[in-house]
Amino acid sequence: MIAGSEDVLKLGPLEIRSRLFVGTGKYKTFSLMAEALEASGCQVVTVAVRRENLSDRSKESILDYIDPKRYILLPNTAGCFNAEDAVRTARLSRELLDVPWVKLEVLSDKKTLLPDPLGSLEAARTLVAEGFAVLVYTSDDPVMAKRLEEAGATSVMPAGSPIGSGQGVLNPNNIRIILEQATVPIIVDAGVGTASDVTIAMELGAEGVLLNTGIAGAKDPVKMATAMRHALEAGRLARQAGRIPRKLYATASSPVEGVIGT
Repeated sequence: MIAGSEDVLKLGPLEIRSRLFVGTGKYKTFSLMAEALEASGCQVVTVAVRRENLSDRSKESILDYIDPKRYILLPNTAGCFNAEDAVRTARLSRELLDVPWVKLEVLSDKKTLLPDPLGSLEAARTLVAEGFAVLVYTSDDPVMAKRLEEAGATSVMPAGSPIGSGQGVLNPNNIRIILEQATVPIIVDAGVGTASDVTIAMELGAEGVLLNTGIAGAKDPVKMATAMRHALEAGRLARQAGRIPRKLYATASSPVEGVIGT
């Protein structure tokens, strides 16, 4: 384990050591998914309750490839476009998987997959009242991020860029403001295209990064998963170390006093 990665992230009733959260969708095979999860070093994996067979265990299921002794399942409400469906899906996830938390997604439309702010806030309030630890996906709007925190969200998860777009962190200034205001963990979610995107998110001060397509859609998902793991650790260590200030002009790295004359 690389130094600096041992610290624990507390999310509701759970304590997490790996700050890389990895999705389970879009892989060509379940076996390839399992290899990528292993390579990523992740501890938490997300599962779309509406899209996976989780109830009929007589048939092949994604759960057959996820070792419950090694991974913590984080069900999500992907594919929900209103608060009612998201709440219903979260309740189903608790019944099927017996887990205390949910990643809440309420999307606005099928083309952009942007979060519906009002639907997300409504569903978050309902689920918090029902005892869920709610990790809520949202836009990079600092005002909405604060409203979700005030609603009782365990973690607020602003998008770096649209889901599956691979554009990375498009608006680092908004992420900085969200982080400055937050009193709950901020996990950057969505839009990761490559390892440097993860490093940037962590250098900004995020507590973690959640991604799926950046690994599953890569030419070699296993190698990309390895890259994402190291990128997260590098970004967090760099944040802890403190970067040098940016300057307009050069600064010599060696002293200029006492230089031997020519």
